[in-house]
Amino acid sequence: MNIPEWTKPALYGAVVGAVALAVVGFTWGGWVTGGTAREMASEASITAVASTLTPYCVNRSQNDPQATAVLAELEKASSYSRRSIIEKAGWATPLGAEKPNRELAQACQLALASN
Repeated sequence: MNIPEWTKPALYGAVVGAVALAVVGFTWGGWVTGGTAREMASEASITAVASTLTPYCVNRSQNDPQATAVLAELEKASSYSRRSIIEKAGWATPLGAEKPNRELAQACQLALASN
């Protein structure tokens, strides 16, 4: 079997082109692997749930009889412990959930601080 003379350079060009395309695609083209896409989707869904439920948390804080004491404690607390105060008050526990949502508690304490 006779292989044409141009085959070897053509194959090298195809391999180099494929590698260059992959490098450009993953660095500048925005391509991601399946695992990275799953992580990004998970983070986006967590953020969406927290932002959607933030008004619920603020409403619970306004209707809580202990709200004045909790808000005073929240105001005195350092920034890293505010989330746990919201969790402990139960404002960041969605209906039907057994434990508070961390991201919701963070978003809620930021919303309460801005009021």
